[in-house]
Amino acid sequence: MNIASVFREQIAEIADRLSRVSEEKSRSRHREGGWSKKQILGHLIDSALNNHQRFVRASLEGKYEGPGYSQEAWVALHGYDAMPWSKLIEHWRHQNELLCEVVDRIPQERLSAPCQIENNAPVTLKFLIIDYLSHLQHHTDQIADPVPARPNSS
Repeated sequence: MNIASVFREQIAEIADRLSRVSEEKSRSRHREGGWSKKQILGHLIDSALNNHQRFVRASLEGKYEGPGYSQEAWVALHGYDAMPWSKLIEHWRHQNELLCEVVDRIPQERLSAPCQIENNAPVTLKFLIIDYLSHLQHHTDQIADPVPARPNSS
């Protein structure tokens, strides 16, 4: 299975999990003093926006060198807590569907493009994509209940 297929499947699964979270629950904090579930999803929107630039530039230019981002400031500036949960999910889903299209079109040889974010050690574009998916999963686990296990059909 190629990386774009994995990306698409994970986005679909996460969208389903997010849709099961109520507006009321979306306002709750993941932990004492931490972000609300809305703010965590907002952080994932910001992450998609930042990674979109990285993926496109590395794919087109054969490398990427750029800034990180101040996640606390981005989340605060966007005011995600004041937005309806359904709109946040919709925005997250559309941004990630567009990102899936980009990943699907990255030439195989560009997956090894070096990418350096801030002063961190360079990694490959493929690593960035896989790390992005891990990041999504990590934060989705903070927001949504796990998907119930499917019964064994044997």
